[in-house]
Amino acid sequence: MDYGISMLSVIPVRKEPSEKSEMISQLLFGEYCKIMEEFVGWCRIISEYDGYEGWIDKKMITPISSRTYKKIKKSAVAVSTDIVNLVSSNNCHNVMIPAGSTLPCWRPYKHEFSINKEIYKMDGNIHYRQPKNVRQFIIHQSLMYINSPYLWGGRSPMGIDCSGFSQIIYKMAGILIPRDASMQVHLGVALSFVDESRPGDLAFFDNDEGSIVHVGIIWKNNKIIHSSGQVRIDNIDEFGIFNVDKNTYTHKLRVMKRIIED
Repeated sequence: MDYGISMLSVIPVRKEPSEKSEMISQLLFGEYCKIMEEFVGWCRIISEYDGYEGWIDKKMITPISSRTYKKIKKSAVAVSTDIVNLVSSNNCHNVMIPAGSTLPCWRPYKHEFSINKEIYKMDGNIHYRQPKNVRQFIIHQSLMYINSPYLWGGRSPMGIDCSGFSQIIYKMAGILIPRDASMQVHLGVALSFVDESRPGDLAFFDNDEGSIVHVGIIWKNNKIIHSSGQVRIDNIDEFGIFNVDKNTYTHKLRVMKRIIED
């Protein structure tokens, strides 16, 4: 097996080939990968979407041929934007999919896509082109995640970490950014002041050692949407994030970045 695709809602990606190993990311429905190594029921994979590497349970991945892999890479791809939706195939294969799932070989006029020659229908909301008002779209999608629980390595509305949140929101807007905040911070143009930021810009935060450990999406009126305990809205200023419930600063601001070109 050289290539695989997720036909499940979510597949955990682990640091080591063991159920006891920490989850470092997830493959969402329709995301595909290269199989780099197999080891006693596990596969070491590299996600085609963001190049992230880890181990997945071999039983959870669906193999695809190199021909199908190349076809998917060349074809139009849509991304689901409803928090949860149902896709159904001509073979009665139904799957609940989370927001940010990939719908490969998308046929816009039929509202269908295909995987391994199986045709799937989905009647929910999708994007397969970048929306006209990217910033407005990003904020709209971000607010749909409010109260989603924090989960280390998570990328779905049922559990998501801070960088998974920014990555998936940007994915739905047609913008590819890396998986981790420490990678995302290298993109875009740095802003000098909080007041220069616009809705959809990213803010990054560091620890006492200077390592980037958190990221959030700027809203309006010095507000930030981020995943900390749950996806929530807090205040932000030149010092960092001020938690409105704890009435204290929780994250130290390092830099704000503008990635959206407009």
